[in-house]
Amino acid sequence: MQAQRQALSDDRWHYQHGPIDLLVRADGDERAVQAAHEEAWQVFEGILPTLVRELPTLRQPVQAQADNPLKGEVARRMWTACAPLVATTPDGFITPMAAVAGAVAQEVLQCYKRDGITRAWVNNGGDIALHLTQGQSLRVGLVTDMARALASSPLEELEAQGQLRVHADMPVRGVATSGWRGRSQSLGIAETVTVLAATAAQADAAATLIGNAVNVNDARIERCPADQIRDDTDLGDRLVTLNVPPLDPGQILIALQQGRVYAERLREEGLIFAALLSCQGQFAFSGHEACLI
Repeated sequence: MQAQRQALSDDRWHYQHGPIDLLVRADGDERAVQAAHEEAWQVFEGILPTLVRELPTLRQPVQAQADNPLKGEVARRMWTACAPLVATTPDGFITPMAAVAGAVAQEVLQCYKRDGITRAWVNNGGDIALHLTQGQSLRVGLVTDMARALASSPLEELEAQGQLRVHADMPVRGVATSGWRGRSQSLGIAETVTVLAATAAQADAAATLIGNAVNVNDARIERCPADQIRDDTDLGDRLVTLNVPPLDPGQILIALQQGRVYAERLREEGLIFAALLSCQGQFAFSGHEACLI
């Protein structure tokens, strides 16, 4: 299995290596952009092998008061993003894997922080690292109803159902989305939780936990121990969501309120900038409305 890359339309690049699937774009001086693309490709080729070497530790719960036990740059970034969240969880459980997609996006984005590049983004399956110079901004499309979107379009052609705008003067350089219909396992019932934070790794980890918090007790919700679905899961025998039937509006409101309260705590502690939560057509928002379009 080798890393692959392909030039796409709109000056984008597609990088893929095993489970890592990136879309990358940069604006600015042509020579600076080209040099950054070449450096980013060299960095990207080494990310997966380096992470694989530390997988056993990456799947272990983060100990908040311990020293960072990881060696690789991406792995250490994952652990660092998760450590402040340990005290906010009901059982103190979070592993560095909660931040893997955002941390990988950040690592590649570092190559674009150079003179001549005004704006760049690295999108790792919806977890996005941003580079914005003064005066720049970026619109981020939102898919808030995954069931409707997937029923009408293949995954690679999903159309945005809403938008956020991130301005350079905001303390936001990371956007991440989590939910039970996503590519990662979730303990909750949120269809999507989109988080804006200082870094992509922080946004990724927070979106995971907020998504877990959007929950309600209903026997019709199908759940299963995570390790019965994937033997390599970091969640052990924790119950993850397999299917959510249509729920009563009151149940959805309760679930979203639980998620919003948790998001408010993270925002008050300076761990996120904003969060938008969706579940079966209802929404909750925590944060600065300046980012909403």
